[in-house]
Amino acid sequence: MPVRFDAIGLVVQDMPTTLAFYRLLGLDIPSSADTEAHVECELPGGVRIMWDTVDLVQSFSDWQPPAGGHRVALAFLCDGPEQVDELAAALREAGYRSHLEPFDAFWGQRYATIFDPDGNPVDLFAPLPRKPTPG
Repeated sequence: MPVRFDAIGLVVQDMPTTLAFYRLLGLDIPSSADTEAHVECELPGGVRIMWDTVDLVQSFSDWQPPAGGHRVALAFLCDGPEQVDELAAALREAGYRSHLEPFDAFWGQRYATIFDPDGNPVDLFAPLPRKPTPG
């Protein structure tokens, strides 16, 4: 049987703060998860996102935070360009740091990047409406 991509794992400093960020993105994470050291959430399509506290990961490994920049970025498809703008604004208003303000990218998407509480870039994107072709 071939392997199947199943989950993305992130190491977090502060579980409640991190989960609050992802709840603003619309992930269904119960508030009871805030006190857990390991949390999982199944995304549409079946892939899971998992969060582990630094203490938990260091209890079984010599994990150290990456230096010199991020090593992973997450990208969330939005329903449309307006949702990119709305989510980016809501996250900024909630105190999260923006890396790229919403813009119309040359590759045909409305795009924005916000950092999660642990500095991981989270991209918000949606296809731009197609411009009618003359003729």
